[in-house]
Amino acid sequence: MSSAGEGLSRPLPEQVRLHVVELASQILGSMPQATVPAPLRGIARFDPRKRAKLGGAPIAAQLETDKKFRELVAETLAASWPELVESLAEGVVPPAAEPVLVAAAAYLTRPPGWVDMVETARDDLERSAAAAEGSAQEQALTRLREQLATQKAAAKEEADRLREQLKGARSEISDLRRRLHDARERAKAAEAQAAEMEEAAQEAKAAATAAGSAGESELRRLRERVADAERQLEATRRAAREGRSVEDTKVRMLLDALQDAAAGLRRELALPSSIHRPADSVSSVAPGRHGVQAVPARALADDDPVLLDQLLALPQIHLIVDGYNVTKTGYGSLTLADQRNRLLTGLGALYAQTRTELTCVFDGAELNGPVPVSAPRGVRVMFSAPGQIADDLIRQLVRAEPVGRAVAVVSSDREVAESVRRMGARPVPAVLLLRRLGRA
Repeated sequence: MSSAGEGLSRPLPEQVRLHVVELASQILGSMPQATVPAPLRGIARFDPRKRAKLGGAPIAAQLETDKKFRELVAETLAASWPELVESLAEGVVPPAAEPVLVAAAAYLTRPPGWVDMVETARDDLERSAAAAEGSAQEQALTRLREQLATQKAAAKEEADRLREQLKGARSEISDLRRRLHDARERAKAAEAQAAEMEEAAQEAKAAATAAGSAGESELRRLRERVADAERQLEATRRAAREGRSVEDTKVRMLLDALQDAAAGLRRELALPSSIHRPADSVSSVAPGRHGVQAVPARALADDDPVLLDQLLALPQIHLIVDGYNVTKTGYGSLTLADQRNRLLTGLGALYAQTRTELTCVFDGAELNGPVPVSAPRGVRVMFSAPGQIADDLIRQLVRAEPVGRAVAVVSSDREVAESVRRMGARPVPAVLLLRRLGRA
């Protein structure tokens, strides 16, 4: 062993340090716990595969400062490599020995000149590394040269291919330019044709819209007629089941109207009850019956309640009221329920005065469900069915009456007024009924 003052001027080569630490980590696992140096007792409990990796620095420091621990590791090395340790003790380095093993053995056993042995091993390792690096660089250079040659050849082939492609592209560009010119000409013609077609399409669309609107109106009228026919059929069937027909009802209504009209005319003319007089056999034009159209319209203002009094004086007249049209004209600020109650109360008083047949029609589309309504005596209250408006129900009521019966419809809706007028009924403005009810 060398003297204690002899030491390395530089750290051990990394390969040598790793080898020495590996030997020491193996020794730690076999040492009794009491003999393990205090700094390394925690590392000694590590897994054998992790001691050198996790405890490399403490183990190396302990070898450097703890001679006893280093000699214990050296004894293990001497047992494994006795010839190498003996040669180093005699100052001879075996020519075929590995530099890493020589440096590790010299560091642990500390024979005379061990520092020079470590440095010599360091030089050998550096030369080997330099030679290996030089060989690797030479191999890399060779590979780079081969790659360069390959790339040059590939670049030449690629350049030739690109030249051919460029030639073809130029020819294709020339062909595309010609095609583009032709396409532009065709596009101009197509745009002009499209403008003409769009103009024609607009005209056709306008015509189709007008035709569709007319068709929808006609379809709506046809549907109304079909619905009326179905309702009349159902009424006929119901009347047949009850032993009477709709026509009988209409005839009876006409007879009642004629009787009332005749009685009124007889009273007005003060005619005697006997009709068997000589003058009765003389042919002449009989005076016309009073009808709803005979009431003068221009003699009184449309909102004069007297006009309604004249209509109500007609025999067997049926007064049909467009409910919401009247209430929203007169007291639209109230709720729908209050509007209905106020109108029906007034109609009940009107019936008590005139004993006229009164029917009040409300639009059922504005209701979320059935609404209990207390109809006054003599007032018929009706709501339109789902999918039906009150205007259609009013037309059905007018259409259901026999031809010749006096019918008046109270509504300020111009479309309703015109339609019922064509069916022979007399339209009356809503304000006229409101004034009449207010006067009552």
